[in-house]
Amino acid sequence: MSETGAVLAEGKTKVVLELLGKHEHVLLQSKDRITAHNAARSDDMAGKAQISNQTTGMIFEYLARAGVRTHYVQSHNDTSFVARRCHMVPIEWVTRRIATGSFLKRNPGVPEGYVFRPVKLEIFFKDDAAGDPQWSFEQLLARGLTCGKRAIGQREIDVMAKMTICIFEMLERAWRSLDCTLVDMKVEYGVDADTGEILLADVIDSDSWRLWPQGDRRLMKDKQVYRDLDTVTPTTLETVKTNFAWIAEKVRKFSERSSGQVVVFMGSASDLTTSSRVQSVCDSCGVTCHLRVTSAHKGTDETLRILAEYEAQHVAMVIVAVAGRSNGLGPVLAGNTVIPVINCPPVTAEWGAQDIWSSLRLPSGLGCSTVLSPEGAALQALQILALSDHVIWSSLKARQLNTWVRLKDADAKLSEGLA
Repeated sequence: MSETGAVLAEGKTKVVLELLGKHEHVLLQSKDRITAHNAARSDDMAGKAQISNQTTGMIFEYLARAGVRTHYVQSHNDTSFVARRCHMVPIEWVTRRIATGSFLKRNPGVPEGYVFRPVKLEIFFKDDAAGDPQWSFEQLLARGLTCGKRAIGQREIDVMAKMTICIFEMLERAWRSLDCTLVDMKVEYGVDADTGEILLADVIDSDSWRLWPQGDRRLMKDKQVYRDLDTVTPTTLETVKTNFAWIAEKVRKFSERSSGQVVVFMGSASDLTTSSRVQSVCDSCGVTCHLRVTSAHKGTDETLRILAEYEAQHVAMVIVAVAGRSNGLGPVLAGNTVIPVINCPPVTAEWGAQDIWSSLRLPSGLGCSTVLSPEGAALQALQILALSDHVIWSSLKARQLNTWVRLKDADAKLSEGLA
């Protein structure tokens, strides 16, 4: 394990240390320190560093598994973790779902509890002496910040804004699965010192958000409890610590997902190529995908037997029917189950148009859809499962985010070439 070197940066609740022999990495060490009101209130709280580090690690691991690019590498010990070395962007990105706290003071007339649809995004310049003033996006652009070798221009601002909203929505879904409302949240970004990539950075712990169990402000478990204390005593600090530990324990459950699965029914073994493409997309989102071979025309009884086998599992499920020529497979399945069925006929150049019609022109009373792309059929199946599974939902959300970023980067490269 690498030894630590010089202190690279130090804040109110954490220290960033050099890792000897690991130029691309740093060590982020949490402190047993809790602050509020821009450090006007500050106390030592034994055990906070461990709880905060545990919470941050589990949150960043959850987001990384979904596909979000972060600076988190791995846990180092109970109170620290290894991270990519970044040049930090001196902006706090705040996402709000419900109006409360400082927002009400800055926006008189807005009632507490007002719900933002879509979420409200605000930015604050990190300047302790000035009280971390709120900035407009125009101010950020006009400031012309440079982090490492990367200028923070419109493209970078757009990417961080998009990432912030997506990350909030992903964690909002995770908390909702535990009957807890994510009210608002702040995050920060860094520019990777080696690659120049924008990464979610810093920490996400109980200092980062407001959480209302059962949507009830009176049950809040976040740092607002500490902010609202009339007097800080060992007893009240223990209450705050207990709340933070409750949050860390709940975060452990984020990665728990339902046993939902996709089942691909193939009309024959020759449909394996198309079916494997469906399975590949499911695998990328961590969803089990079974491949079965059965013909609704030549072995109707066996098709219905296999269907009954899966119906007896009583789990969330979507069926993808892959059958060419005259597609009786999808319609027969749809007519004998309430499990969603998606037709995905393997199209050939010779009979493609005729084969597609057998999937589109269905008897009355059948609700199976038809998607020609195997990847598209898999994504539709996953979207159906995501309605009741926040882990799948987050994977799909991150997939969309990364596609958006790639398109943004591709456009920027072309634009720079024309300039």
